[in-house]
Parts: sequence; structure tokens; C-alpha cells
Amino acid sequence: MEHLDTAIVLIPLIAVIAPLAARAIGPWLRVPVVVFELALGIVVGPSVLGWVGPSAFVDVLSEFGLAMLFFVAGTEIEFAALRERSGRRAIGGWLISIALGVAVGLLVAPGLGAVVIGIALASTALGTLLPILRDAGELRTPLGRAVGALGAVGEFGPLVAISILLGSHRPGVATVVLAAFVLISAGAIWYALKAPQGALHRFVNATLHTSGQLAVRIVMLILTALVALSIVLDLDMLLGAFAAGIVWRLLMRDADAHDREAVESKVEAIAFGFLVPLFFIYTGVTFDLASLLDDPRLLAMVPLALLVLLAVRGLPSALAAPQGSDRKTTAAVVLLGATGLPIIVAVTAIGVDEGLISSGLASVLVGAGMLSVLLFPLIGMALHGDRVPSTTVRVDDEV
Repeated sequence: MEHLDTAIVLIPLIAVIAPLAARAIGPWLRVPVVVFELALGIVVGPSVLGWVGPSAFVDVLSEFGLAMLFFVAGTEIEFAALRERSGRRAIGGWLISIALGVAVGLLVAPGLGAVVIGIALASTALGTLLPILRDAGELRTPLGRAVGALGAVGEFGPLVAISILLGSHRPGVATVVLAAFVLISAGAIWYALKAPQGALHRFVNATLHTSGQLAVRIVMLILTALVALSIVLDLDMLLGAFAAGIVWRLLMRDADAHDREAVESKVEAIAFGFLVPLFFIYTGVTFDLASLLDDPRLLAMVPLALLVLLAVRGLPSALAAPQGSDRKTTAAVVLLGATGLPIIVAVTAIGVDEGLISSGLASVLVGAGMLSVLLFPLIGMALHGDRVPSTTVRVDDEV
């Protein structure tokens, strides 16, 4: 109860301090807000001050935050980009990454432990990169579309791998279960594409500024329904969250642009104003810094793991660079493609819970993910060059 009492106050306080800190240093250095959330979570957590500790209640809210992060990522998927040259090459690059990642994992851990490491190393944090690209005016440019394709494959691919290889079912059974989930999700997507949505859009518009808030309620229904379905089928819940984002995007594709933006702003307010920062802060609180500090070898492995992440995920990402890209743009694609954290947190937690990898190794991988979020987008966008002034910092961004 003591940890819960302090968490109720300190986590919202950190959620307010983090964007203010990012804005304060924005004129000199554009540091993603998530970096402050993670760092401050570590500071108030058991590893440093001990003001906030693990809590079952906050842990559940944190899981909702992670699900919401993947829901938002699903709403940003550009299917057209996946059919383009960059999209096809992004798929090929991810297959190379997962093969290299598992090969690296076999050097460190046996059996399924190597799979956990491989999945972690083959991930790309689309939900973390999207606000960076949006702020830099790159979301719809060739660079943005290439990184969007990399992120979509780098999140969906690991989720499928987790569901098939790390679930309680045998791989063959897991594939059948996954196919059942895909069929059900495809049915929802078909409905979103084919069924007339005019009445829904009118009802959504009528309740945008009332206590009804139908759009937000439908979002939460789709999200919880597909997450619950994935849990019932013993798949990773993030697969359901990702699919829910895709379904919602298709439901609203023909809505009036002004109304669609209004709905998106409300959903982002829930996601980036409450649930997503809670996930990142709690990740910092539960980060096992003590294991790294107690063992100098583990601490030394963090920068090494960062370089491995760059090699395993970043270099194959160069395949998806826009055609005719110069060296700086290609380098930016490599760095952005190697930016990973949410999948790393999720898959290493599964690995530790199942006894496949040690808590110390999980901390090394999560630490490398934290560094990738701090360094790679910063360097990558600097190499490519922002389209907007670097002093422009949106307070609500969760990068």
C-alpha cells in the first residue's frame, strides 16, 4: 500500500515534469520526452531513491499504457507504403534482422532464450518514432514513409514471432491459433472497409462535444475486445492492440477530416496524456539498475548491446532507404530503424517470467533500448536535417 500511495502522486508528477524538462532544453537539444520519463522513473524507483516500488495496480495500468501505444501505432500504418519499394525491402530487412538476432542470441542463451534475444534485437519502436517524424515535418516524406514501413514490420513481425514461438502452445498449434485470430481480425477489417459507416460518422460527430463521447468509447471497446481475444487465444496482447488500431483507422477513413482529427486528438489525449507516460515511467521504476551496477560486466555489456542492436536491426534497415538516398539519409534510416524499446521491454519480461533469460540480461537489453531511444533519433534527424526549427517542441509528444 505504501508503494501505491506514493506512486499515485509521484508518477503523475513525473508525467508533468518530463515534457517541461524536454521543452526547457529544446532550444539546445531535442531530447525525447520518453527519455526523461524513463530516467525519472529510475530515480524515484528502488534502484535510487526508493520512493516508488512495484505495485500490482500500477502494473495493470502500465499494461494498458503499452497496449495504447501499440493501438496508436496501428492507427498510423500506411498500407500503401508497405506495397512500395521501401515496404517490400523493409520486410526483407526484418527477416535478415530476426535471423541475425537469433544467431547472436545463441551466443548468449540456449534454446528459446536465444529467440527472446533475437526478437528484442529485431524490433523497431514505431510508436516512439512517429511523433519525432511528425514534429520534423517528415511523416509523409519518402524518409517518413520508409521509416513507417520499417516500424510497422519491426513491430508486427516481433509480435507474430512472440505469439508463435513464446506462447504456451506448440509452434504448430500456435500457428493455427494465430490464423484463427487473423481470420477474426480480418472479419473486423472487412466490416470496417465494406460496411457503410455514414451513420457511425454522424453519431460520432454528434457526440464529439457531449458526455456521450461515442468515438472514444468505441475505441476502448475495439481495443479491449481484440486485446481480450488475443489473451483468450494465448497470443501476445499487443497483437490485439495493434490490430485494433488498424480496424479503427479503417472505420474512420471516410469521415470528415475535421471530425477525424478531433477524434484523433481525444484518443491521443488519453494515450499520451495518461496511459503511455505511465508505462514508460513504470518501466523506469521497475528497471533492474542494481543488477547492472552490481556486476561491471553487465554494465559494460549495455553499450555493446547498443552496437549489436545497430548492426542487427539498423544495417538491414538500410535496404528500405528511399531510392536515390544520399549517405546521410541512409544513415538516418539505419539509426531510426534501430530505435527500439517497447517490444524489448515486453519480450524480455516474458523471457524473465518464463526463466528463459536472467533479469540481468533483460536489464542489459532494456538499457540498450533506452540508449537507442535517446541517441539514435537525435543523431539520425540531425544527419538528415529537420524541416521545422529545432526549437519547436510539442509538450504532449511521447517520444
